[in-house]
Amino acid sequence: MPLYNRRRRPSATINIVPLIDVLVVLIFFFLMVMRFQDAQSLDITPPKMDSAGQADSAQRFVVAIDKTGKYFINDAPATPAQLTAALQAAALPGAKVNVLIYADQDTPLKDVTFVMDESRKLKLDQVRLQTR
Repeated sequence: MPLYNRRRRPSATINIVPLIDVLVVLIFFFLMVMRFQDAQSLDITPPKMDSAGQADSAQRFVVAIDKTGKYFINDAPATPAQLTAALQAAALPGAKVNVLIYADQDTPLKDVTFVMDESRKLKLDQVRLQTR
């Protein structure tokens, strides 16, 4: 009688097809529930407003302000003087420009009112705040 049994054990296998199926379903789920926003790379959380309306389709001048009060024009940092110069360039006679302020909910009010005041000095009366 042999000391050990020479039967071959079945080799252990891992079936990865169900794993791939689950991963595909998860990818589709995350793509469906993910919110796509305008290429905003700044860490800004706009305040919530229930009575917000839709902006017109006129030309928009977007100013972003982060929590510390730094200004951004088209995701590029700007000083207050550069912001004023950019607003002057956008305020051409006959041009209908909407100024959209994209400010964080914790941004100091003085920074938001600076942009609004500079816009109105240049007769850019269509000033809007971006909200959630």
